[in-house]
Amino acid sequence: MSTRCTHTDAIEITELPDEVAGCEDCLKTGDVWLHLRICLTCGHVGCCDDSPNQHASAHARAHDEHPIIRSLEPGEAWCWCFKDEVGMLIPQITGQTRIPPSPMLSR
Repeated sequence: MSTRCTHTDAIEITELPDEVAGCEDCLKTGDVWLHLRICLTCGHVGCCDDSPNQHASAHARAHDEHPIIRSLEPGEAWCWCFKDEVGMLIPQITGQTRIPPSPMLSR
């Protein structure tokens, strides 16, 4: 496990979207998610590893060149590099995203 991320050159998303509808993959299949993450390479919005389908980490595994995600949860600004297995703050990422409530919490 690394102590710092060596993949920050993969970051292409530096401004968060104003709003997202939810986990892109769960919305397509009618599934539920718990927390939302955004790929900082392409902007894909996936669900966290506590969600049934774990779409954010599945996206990173399927797209080797997309290693870093950022939380879209209110009050959270942390990022995670799947390759180096290290969390970090990336102050160059700006904006705040409105997200819908988790369907898992409203059951």
